[in-house]
Amino acid sequence: MSNKSITANDAWAMLIEKYDIVNKVIKDGLFHIKASEIKAFKEPRLMAKWDCIAALPTVLKKYNLNILPDSRSSYVLGDFLLYKEIPELQEEVFNMDYVEIPDYETIDINNISSEAVAINVLVISGILDDFLGVDGTVQTFSGRMGTGEFDFVVDTVRGNKQKIFVKNAQCEIDGGFENEHEVVIMEAKNILNEEFHVRQLYFPYRLWRNKVTKPVRLIFSIYSNMIFRLFEYRFVEINDYSSIELIKTKNYSLQDTTIDIEDLIEVRNNTKICYQDNQYDDLKVPFIQANSFERVISLLENMKDNPMTKEQIAALMVFDERQSDYYYNAGAYLGLFEKKREDKISKVFLTRLGDNVFSLNYKERQLKFVELILKHQIFADCFDMVINSGGDLPDIETIESLMREYNVCNEGQINRRASSVQGWIKWIFNLINL
Repeated sequence: MSNKSITANDAWAMLIEKYDIVNKVIKDGLFHIKASEIKAFKEPRLMAKWDCIAALPTVLKKYNLNILPDSRSSYVLGDFLLYKEIPELQEEVFNMDYVEIPDYETIDINNISSEAVAINVLVISGILDDFLGVDGTVQTFSGRMGTGEFDFVVDTVRGNKQKIFVKNAQCEIDGGFENEHEVVIMEAKNILNEEFHVRQLYFPYRLWRNKVTKPVRLIFSIYSNMIFRLFEYRFVEINDYSSIELIKTKNYSLQDTTIDIEDLIEVRNNTKICYQDNQYDDLKVPFIQANSFERVISLLENMKDNPMTKEQIAALMVFDERQSDYYYNAGAYLGLFEKKREDKISKVFLTRLGDNVFSLNYKERQLKFVELILKHQIFADCFDMVINSGGDLPDIETIESLMREYNVCNEGQINRRASSVQGWIKWIFNLINL
């Protein structure tokens, strides 16, 4: 009988040992496993869906194992390469297209809180039509459906291609659209990850390519921090999962995103430094260890009116629980998050400041984040270095020296946390590129 209390990592460790999965993958290239065999340890739905690499159980990462469904009741394991990195929102993007939405009472552009609402806004604002370069795109299908039968090859860690057969596995489509010229399949996210699972586009593509005569276009969408990021992909070879290729990307906002260097300098000049971050100054939270400030914002957006436990944050943001602590601490460091007990359970809430920041429009919100960061001496110093150097970010060695000077953390933590400082400074100055 499956045990709800054991972790997915422990359950996979036991399955790997019981069925000698690692050696069988080395010998045969893959290993087939039934849902019922997984369920003996833990529910398959909690054991087989990992949207990004960070979410994978440690034991699967250790042995370079990944998992795909090959029917409604079975899966296949192998050293498959299943994920595609998402380009960063920086440097390539210098012009943000600003669009206006019709005045609907039921849509609050400052609170697009779900993937479904984000898709609705993409359609009614005209963003999707603009990105596709056509008119009249309407949503015609979505939800769970069977894939039908097909086979494909996928790249592996070993460097070869592994063939896989799929027979009526289940796939879920966030948005399916049609216009005069084509069918469009969209995978939508409102959580920012470093990569996405190619299966989320490939399985729906194989299903609908056999059902329609029009060309099928594939769109991956992210809505975070009031910005829509759209990516169009294609598969160069229909039978090759790993032949995915990015065709184009474009970014849209429902608000003016114009921030210039003078805005940032004004914030710096008007911000009083309040914190030295000396680790012996009775700090309530440790110094930051969260490299992606965009993910701090994404967590803030998803906690609006929705306090969560550490475990719920880890599941939502596809963190392990240690990373969940890092990102909670990052928000608490800026005064945005706090822990309180609700129904005898410790949960993370937005503070009053966090609520206020959430309600700001795009430009005010970004500049408020900058202010909260620059209240800390080390970030103010790094900001000044960028200005005085004409735009060069301080290197890791310089940041480490400052961290030692201000005694912000233990020596063994300095190297890892210096990259977080650099990441946040990079985020601040990237605001003027959008």
